[in-house]
Amino acid sequence: MSTDLAPSRKSNPDDENPTHVEPEGDVKMTIWEHLAELRTRLVRAAIAMFVGAIVCWIFREKLLSWLSAPYMVAWRDKFPNDPPELQTLAPADAFVNYMQLSLVGGVVLAAPIIFYQLWAFISPGLYAREKRYIIPFVLFSTSLFLAGVAFAYYVAFPFSFQYFFSLLGDVGGVKLTSRPTMEFYLDFTTRMLLAFGFVFELPLFIAFLALAGIVTPRQLVRFSRWAIISAFVIGAFVTPGPEVSSQIAVSLALVGLYFISVGVAFVVAKKRDDESSESNNE
Repeated sequence: MSTDLAPSRKSNPDDENPTHVEPEGDVKMTIWEHLAELRTRLVRAAIAMFVGAIVCWIFREKLLSWLSAPYMVAWRDKFPNDPPELQTLAPADAFVNYMQLSLVGGVVLAAPIIFYQLWAFISPGLYAREKRYIIPFVLFSTSLFLAGVAFAYYVAFPFSFQYFFSLLGDVGGVKLTSRPTMEFYLDFTTRMLLAFGFVFELPLFIAFLALAGIVTPRQLVRFSRWAIISAFVIGAFVTPGPEVSSQIAVSLALVGLYFISVGVAFVVAKKRDDESSESNNE
């Protein structure tokens, strides 16, 4: 099954102008069939996320303990005599916040299935030789997403909390302290986890652009100087304050992601050119 939106891939050797060649086993789909297919994929991804959320709900207390560990470490370094705490302001707050935490955890647990459903939705418009990339795609995208989550937890959180708490204490005779609510803390941490997870998909996104011929490795190399500058600007905003080491760590991670993307683009472009040459020779 294939979509009628598939791009032209090859030229007819008997004609001077390129002609549209359909993917193997092509079957036209109407817009309603596209929407039905999208609905099916979204439902399956939602079911996987719901199952993951149930699992996270069972282990909600351990999950909260894990997520609050960087906060507690930074707090105890700054205020060793005051125990860290997360407040709730309404009777149902703990329940609602645990639900939020479980849903985000469900997204992380269901990441392989979500990425598989994404690939399954776009794969009808691809050739058979491209469809075989489904397993590497799922593994690569899931690994990048989890790497982003791990980077946020082990790098961004400690630096962020240490800087935020460095602003607290006695300031001109006024004591500045922090008593965050469970809701605000989970909003901050879960959004950062998901944001870093999706940002780390950059190499895969650029690989798709290279596969489609939208960008070339040479263009990415020429743009690298601006990418480096942008990475350090973003690093300064993500980790504000005088803590230079944290800014460098975040910025270098972004620069590393970009050059990994360039390397992936070279591999994809070379493979695409080789397969085009083989197709033309046939």
